[in-house]
Amino acid sequence: MKKKILLIEDDPDSAALVKLVLETDVFEVNTVFDPEAAYSAAKEYRPDAILLDLCMPKLDGWAVFRILREDSSFDNVPIAIISGKGESFDHMVGLHVMKADAYISKPFGKQELIDKTHELINRKK
Repeated sequence: MKKKILLIEDDPDSAALVKLVLETDVFEVNTVFDPEAAYSAAKEYRPDAILLDLCMPKLDGWAVFRILREDSSFDNVPIAIISGKGESFDHMVGLHVMKADAYISKPFGKQELIDKTHELINRKK
């Protein structure tokens, strides 16, 4: 059975690339382009993991992250940040301050994305 990934990404080209790469492996990907719709989409889709872009209009990725983490029904759903902010400081904030389960820097390679998504699923709480 394919693992369900919710991708929250406002850029259609980036979203299409992530979806294409992950669906060639063992994942089913549902994409949400509007960060304001992310919470309700997550409630409905019930993903095994969430990939979340940080830089989005209206509501940034950290706000979406906090909303998801405030709901205990997502306690067992790992969340990875996908961001063009790839400096070590950004990783430190994402992983150690915000407590994201993984941080994937753009640009990333195909195999890196697949491997990190598998690691994320295997970290499921």
